[in-house]
Amino acid sequence: MKDPIRYTLDLERPEADEADTVAGLEEALREIMETTAKDLGHAIRSVHAKSHALIVGTLSVLPGLPPELAQGLFARAGEHPALLRISTNPGDLLPDRVSLPRGAALKVLEVEGARLHGSEDEATQDFLLVNGPAFAARSAKQFLGNLRMLAKTTDRAEWAKVALSAVLRTAEKGLEAVGGESATLKTLGGAANVHPLGETYFSQTAFRHGDFVAKYSLAPVSPALTRHAGEEIAIEGRDTIREVMDRDTREGVMEWELRAQLCRDPETMPVEDPTVVWDEAESPFVAVARLRAEPQGSWNPERAARVDDPMRFSPWTGLEAHRPLGAINRVRKPVYEASAAFRSRVNGCPVHEPSVGELPGAVAV
Repeated sequence: MKDPIRYTLDLERPEADEADTVAGLEEALREIMETTAKDLGHAIRSVHAKSHALIVGTLSVLPGLPPELAQGLFARAGEHPALLRISTNPGDLLPDRVSLPRGAALKVLEVEGARLHGSEDEATQDFLLVNGPAFAARSAKQFLGNLRMLAKTTDRAEWAKVALSAVLRTAEKGLEAVGGESATLKTLGGAANVHPLGETYFSQTAFRHGDFVAKYSLAPVSPALTRHAGEEIAIEGRDTIREVMDRDTREGVMEWELRAQLCRDPETMPVEDPTVVWDEAESPFVAVARLRAEPQGSWNPERAARVDDPMRFSPWTGLEAHRPLGAINRVRKPVYEASAAFRSRVNGCPVHEPSVGELPGAVAV
């Protein structure tokens, strides 16, 4: 196995017209948010608007990590309060019959170290992950094209989205039956309605890992989670996933491993193309921390009010040692800042990083 490559500035190659792409992304996301705010009378996120579970736990950095993994947040063993928000990816609040990829946003509190620009006054580290290893767009420009298409359909023809999702699920299952899969079909509504607690989540994009470069994953390891691996939820109502998760998060202790996959070859494991899945035979994911959550109810309106409006989740909230890399991450910074500012302005609710006392209390069974 090759040694992990060292982080250097020349690993990134900004696109010539990236500023124009950012402007287009901000316009598309603003269209999504203005549409939903007008329809709902309330501003919601431009992506991952619908939360399914809000789980409070503790992230424990593992002791005895090798030097290449003991970097940044993971340089010293210790415990940190943490919040896990499970969601789906659109910027409108769709019924669960529209089956879409699952997102997991992990916010780690009481984190010390040199901060990324824009989060200097904070003490948190965010990891944004999705239940698939590959991003749906190769470049920031392609990402903009996908988002413009979504913006035109936000809060429109919900019945058609439900019908299309059923068709796309069938197409995706047929593709998987012959050994393939399509990130595009899944993003458009063809993802299986899998149980979020049984899924492994991936950063998809690359990050600085102290002196090195890595992608991250969050994998279920305790029986209360692994028993749901591959399980599909029978959707009976608009918010069935919330109801199922609120039931199942009460059933036992939940534990996940947060894992890092080090980049060992910049050609076969590129930073700028997140559609390329880094080969685990070339560089496996290795556990660097463990997230543990006691049995608890995971969703109700009061709990959501503590998280969905006042908090933001961004790959740019965190340590310089975990700087987001690549075009998709670069354009996320101004776009996510604009999204948070829009919600704050329209709702009259300042968006900020939480203290431990602001986390929703875990409800033990």
